[in-house]
Amino acid sequence: MSQQKMSMTTKILIWMVSGLVVGSLINAFASEVTFIQDYLVNGLFHVVGALFISALKMLVVPLVTFSLICGVCGIGDVNTLGRVGLKAFLLFMLTTALAITLAITVAVVVGPGEGFDMQTAEHAEFTAPAAPPLTQVIIDLVPTNPIAAYASGNMLQIIFFTILFAVCILMIGERGRPISQGAEKLNDVMMEVVNVVMHVAPIGVFALMAKTFSLQGLGLILPMISYFGVVAFVLVLHMTGTLMMLLKLLGRVSPLMFLKKMRTAQIFAFSTSSSNATIPVTLRSVENRLGVDNSTASFVVPFGATINMDGTAIMQGVATVFIANVYGIDLGISGYLTVIGMAVLASIGTAGVPGVGLIMLAMVFNQVGLPIEGIALIMGVDRLLDMMRTAVNVTGDAAITTIVARAEDKISMETFNDPDAGQVEEIHLPHEASLPEK
Repeated sequence: MSQQKMSMTTKILIWMVSGLVVGSLINAFASEVTFIQDYLVNGLFHVVGALFISALKMLVVPLVTFSLICGVCGIGDVNTLGRVGLKAFLLFMLTTALAITLAITVAVVVGPGEGFDMQTAEHAEFTAPAAPPLTQVIIDLVPTNPIAAYASGNMLQIIFFTILFAVCILMIGERGRPISQGAEKLNDVMMEVVNVVMHVAPIGVFALMAKTFSLQGLGLILPMISYFGVVAFVLVLHMTGTLMMLLKLLGRVSPLMFLKKMRTAQIFAFSTSSSNATIPVTLRSVENRLGVDNSTASFVVPFGATINMDGTAIMQGVATVFIANVYGIDLGISGYLTVIGMAVLASIGTAGVPGVGLIMLAMVFNQVGLPIEGIALIMGVDRLLDMMRTAVNVTGDAAITTIVARAEDKISMETFNDPDAGQVEEIHLPHEASLPEK
């Protein structure tokens, strides 16, 4: 059984690296070969990768819905739910503030962008997407039509409606019990669907990586090596340093065991570049591998996937220093403090909005007086950094979930400390012999 789990995680990792290598080779030697581009990169890789992403996204809404209903009904007390929500919210804000502070500090010390070729900057063009006003974001929290929210996959509206619905199941008492029991059974079925998708994951991960690196290539990083290197370094430092220190101090659990058990979710996050698409795998890892109770995990993980933006905050911090250096603008201490404050507030205000990273960055640049067209400079390597950012965000979601669960005594330490707990098992379909006779 242990071997099966190890082979699944290792298999996904091997296929991911293979996709990176194949994609980079195609980019280097076959970028002009029409047959390979049409039938392999934009054909096979594109179709398989898109199918895999669609399969993951297909799981998100039903899984979050049933899981949240189970979670709220499992907590059984609205006051406890409010306490869990407040703890999670404050911890997510804390990690975002720490992330951007770390990013600005490292970037100011290293100084990426100093001596950058200004000709590149002059030819850069970028149109900033419009950010919705904060009042509209607050109004949009409540769905006018829950069915439309489910159809469009608006996570904040889905979370709001599902929590309200689940609280009302609690309020009607015994009559609501069959609904919560039905949700538990449906949640079990959805977790099994996650297991099925996990078994085709290596091929999907390979296709995504191969397509990305066929189009992007590693050579794209070279002109932006200082910016790329600082962002990558701070992302790794935040994930293995800041988050693990919080986990050790506040959660009182082993960071090494946590990282080992979250490896599969991190690989998924890296290859899909989507916290929302990774929710099924994150939930599965947090509940089955780390031993967090469903009542806590089902609430904090989707909440974190929507508002936790540590990775984006790090990118903003480094990008601000980089663009300021490129254009020779001195922001000073007050400018950097403004960036930190803006990043924390924007992570709440723009949660769930498509293209959130660029909207937030444009808002920050506007606030401190940096040219918005400078964003075009970092767009080229942003796709690769986005993959790393998502892995950091998902790690943060799981770390905060673990800390909150520990504070609420909603985690099984026996499961957490068992290296083999919750591994992906083989799928066994029922044999004909075991089916009931007609």
